[in-house]
Amino acid sequence: MTFIFRRSTLLVLWMLTSSASGFSLQLQRWRQTNNIRKEFSRSLASSPSTTIGADSSSLAAPPTITTKRYEDQLGPMASFLTKIGMISFIASMCIALPVTIFPLWALWKVGLLSRVRKEQYALKTGQFCARWLMRLIPFCRVEVTPFLDPSPEPSIWACNHASGLDIFVMLAYDLQARGKNKRPIKIVYWKQLEDNPVTKLLFQQSGFIPVQMAANKAGDSNDYDMKSFKQLLKDAKRAFDEGFDVGILPEGQLNPHPEEGMLPCFPGAFTLARMSKRPIQFMALQGTHRLWHADDSIGMACTGRDIKLRVFPSARKYSSAEEFLETFEAVVGSFGTNGYDVGAYHNFSGGKNSILNAWLDGSKWKEKQAAKDKSKEKEDDDSSDDKK
Repeated sequence: MTFIFRRSTLLVLWMLTSSASGFSLQLQRWRQTNNIRKEFSRSLASSPSTTIGADSSSLAAPPTITTKRYEDQLGPMASFLTKIGMISFIASMCIALPVTIFPLWALWKVGLLSRVRKEQYALKTGQFCARWLMRLIPFCRVEVTPFLDPSPEPSIWACNHASGLDIFVMLAYDLQARGKNKRPIKIVYWKQLEDNPVTKLLFQQSGFIPVQMAANKAGDSNDYDMKSFKQLLKDAKRAFDEGFDVGILPEGQLNPHPEEGMLPCFPGAFTLARMSKRPIQFMALQGTHRLWHADDSIGMACTGRDIKLRVFPSARKYSSAEEFLETFEAVVGSFGTNGYDVGAYHNFSGGKNSILNAWLDGSKWKEKQAAKDKSKEKEDDDSSDDKK
């Protein structure tokens, strides 16, 4: 049955994108030419400053990582073509998802498909559509740093959130990022996203978990309906029992300024992990906001097309909400802000990033707590000396 659905889905995608494929080919050719022109311009700009006999120590210095501004990365024509490609992709998804998921719903409705199978197939169908449409309409370049766990355990996944494009990227590149042995993920989402019929179809048929929240703008504080959290816990427990993982976005909403850091995060992932006795694993996205920004005043004014997706190893259980939040902000926040791991190009030991590993295994948190305790003891000693 899976083979039939995949073949029929691919046929539908080919029909939907036959007109867009010509545009995609032209866009690819334009990109190649533009890249060659940029490299040539850079080489000309850098050649006058090259001197013979320069200090050799400067050549060995590691590159400095800085948070870059990308507003001027694409010219007007490149921005326009990228926007057209992205809109074509989203429009094709809006057509492909109903066409390919409706038969699954119909089979479930007449009792020929179980609810769990229907949710598994619907999620795979959404991933299949996103993956092939991004190949047929290559409006962005996605660099994936995977973690392929041969025997994954039930986990809670935590990721940053900067763009409405995030869900499409995660669907399209989930197989490449987590491998064939991955457990499917049910994402916790804002209930009001069901106002969009296509989003509602994908999320409901895939068994994603809704949470109620008052409508707000990106960057405003969240007002959750606490009653919906009881149902969330029940749905999460059932998801684990049925072979799914659960995905949570600790920021709770779209980040309108991801280049400046993360929004204040919520400890919901830790609470769910503690109650379900499951470990937490991190995933991070960077660059999606340059295609589709959370700020309505920017919107789809494309300023870049490069996206990075990173899956971090070492799922583990955290001792407190504070430890989870500080680790998440250090690890995912660093990557989401500038596209590099925390500690990248610094403190490498045997080819490994010791700072990143220290955060992931918990030793960095313990080190910071020990330093705080020591500082507090010193303050107490100083205050007692003053009293004397």
